[in-house]
Amino acid sequence: MRRLAPALLILLAASALSGCLAATAVGAVGAVVGTTASVAVKTTGAVVDAAIPDDDDDKKKDDDRS
Repeated sequence: MRRLAPALLILLAASALSGCLAATAVGAVGAVVGTTASVAVKTTGAVVDAAIPDDDDDKKKDDDRS
């Protein structure tokens, strides 16, 4: 009985800590996905802004001349 109690305690602790490990792994994956999505959106926006000319610069120059 004396050997069974520490073994049971170790098994319970291992199962409890594996849940923490899984939560940490999921949190890390979520952070990577969120960062990747953010970078992709910013890059796409920059490409679209570069490809499609707009009149913002012309309006600013006209306002400065007035």
